[in-house]
Amino acid sequence: MVSNREELFDELRTILVEMFELDAADVVPGARLYEDLDIDSIDAVDLVIRLRELTGTRVDPEDFRSVRTVQDVVDTTARLLATA
Repeated sequence: MVSNREELFDELRTILVEMFELDAADVVPGARLYEDLDIDSIDAVDLVIRLRELTGTRVDPEDFRSVRTVQDVVDTTARLLATA
């Protein structure tokens, strides 16, 4: 399990590169999921499922409704881990 936001970002970058065949250099905190990384709503659901596996916690897709950037994913996942 990841222990801090930096490790969480690194793990998320790895997941995004593997799942969606992205260039790691494009996966930066400010990258917008839909506009910059071309992640659609189906991809987002797949990502939430992968985050559930990563964190070992229940992840409600509603928690990610307002997520727009890679940093938003990191922040939301960190918050879920803190309350688990």
